[in-house]
Amino acid sequence: MDLKFIKKKMYFFIKIISTVLITSAIGLESWNIYAVITNINVPSSLNPIFWIERFAMMSHFIESIIAAFYAPSRQKIPIKYATYTFFVGTIGLLELFGQQDDY
Repeated sequence: MDLKFIKKKMYFFIKIISTVLITSAIGLESWNIYAVITNINVPSSLNPIFWIERFAMMSHFIESIIAAFYAPSRQKIPIKYATYTFFVGTIGLLELFGQQDDY
């Protein structure tokens, strides 16, 4: 098989999984904030999951800031590419700094 074909398929799979997980993390954090505001007890067994999702969201947020900063130099719209990178993660940065015709 062609290596570019495998890379393209793998990137597509990672993008789908990353988008689903980040969207789930946003929902989970929203539920946690709602629980705190309304004084609902959240099971303490979920604390490690909350920390993992917060770490992932902060990592993706930092990646999106980097993407927004460098997007104009690659003829991309900063806010659009930052949002894209927030949801797909490192793959967005790899696409931004990689060869334009590979994707």
